[in-house]
Amino acid sequence: MTLELCDYESGKKYPGDYDADLAALQERLAHIQVAHIVHKKRAMVVFEGWDAAGKGGIVQRLCADWDPRNFEVWPIKAPTQDELDRHFLWRFWQKLPANGDIAVFDRSWYGRVLVERVEGYAKEAEWKRGYDEINEFEAQQADSGTTIIKLFVHVTQKQQDKRLQDRLEHPWKRWKTGADDYRNREKRADYLDAMHDMFKRTDTRWAPWVVIDGNDKKAGRIAALTAIAERLEAHIDMTPPALDPEVEKIAREALGL
Repeated sequence: MTLELCDYESGKKYPGDYDADLAALQERLAHIQVAHIVHKKRAMVVFEGWDAAGKGGIVQRLCADWDPRNFEVWPIKAPTQDELDRHFLWRFWQKLPANGDIAVFDRSWYGRVLVERVEGYAKEAEWKRGYDEINEFEAQQADSGTTIIKLFVHVTQKQQDKRLQDRLEHPWKRWKTGADDYRNREKRADYLDAMHDMFKRTDTRWAPWVVIDGNDKKAGRIAALTAIAERLEAHIDMTPPALDPEVEKIAREALGL
């Protein structure tokens, strides 16, 4: 099935009790993290999307109730010279999760076929080769037991402009915007072409794309966290861990139970 971003632009308000549903999802995600720790399972949650689409807000709520010892959020920025001197995937190999951990990527290796393609940072032969390299990289992770969730957060040009304006006018949000946001905005058509090719070439059985309608922030957050929870749960035993009999014995004696 071909993914079309225009199918994710309704922007409908979240119809339920947002605060209650968010709290329930975060508790569910906390249990999911425990299951990963107990069963020594690895997972990667990958976020791509437009500037000001709401990725950061989703990441913040995703990790709110997680134990910080067993997850890492990686905000991916422009590569350093040391990283440029190596294969583009090298820097991501350094950030792969260990057993029991979940790695969250705020942008990712898909920069090779998005920003590097559109802005001309990668040669045509390089970004075209990148599709197969990415698919093979993700297949290696999946084959080794890592669950991969890939989300693309979509907003319309109108909604993006509204949020960019809000960042300009809000003194505590100005740090979140820069010249690149507006240069990228002018190339929206080119980015749409690159995104279409990305979905077509990298929406795989082992690492499918999930598109989130981010035009309403609350609805987008609930949809994203639900999609993440469902996919993580599908790849791990969610039976609560049993209490070690020896630990129980020691604890009962110590507590006088």
